[in-house]
Amino acid sequence: MDTLSYKTVSLNSATVQKNWVVVDATNEVVGRLAATVACILRGKNKPGFTPHVDCGDNVIVINAEKARFTGDKLTDKQYVRHTGHPGGQRFATPAEMMKRKPLFVIEHAVKGMLQKNRLASQQLRNLHVYEGAEHPHEAQKPTLVKLSEIR
Repeated sequence: MDTLSYKTVSLNSATVQKNWVVVDATNEVVGRLAATVACILRGKNKPGFTPHVDCGDNVIVINAEKARFTGDKLTDKQYVRHTGHPGGQRFATPAEMMKRKPLFVIEHAVKGMLQKNRLASQQLRNLHVYEGAEHPHEAQKPTLVKLSEIR
């Protein structure tokens, strides 16, 4: 009998092909941007995706300060942190964080969309977020990706 034989390919750290990708955050919604970036970081957009291996690409996000929120999230959403001292709970809105640390907003959103384990922290090291359009990774020859093409 003549049948097709397909074999499942499982990647490992030696066989993974990691590329460099640039994503422009200008006028992109933060949540949708973070979901797409998290998908690229995990490698789910590749045909050889293996869940227990860091097979995602290195992602460079530029123009982080130009990302936007929909609805009233810019004023109603709150980021909560604790100083470690009694009564040390601190709150900040995305509007305040975009003025102070616009990189935090993107990094925090992407981190929340990755799984919660050691592999996620390894994948998060492949994320590079910058405020302006300039980045120091030109030597890696990154390719510009439009988010509308990926979704």
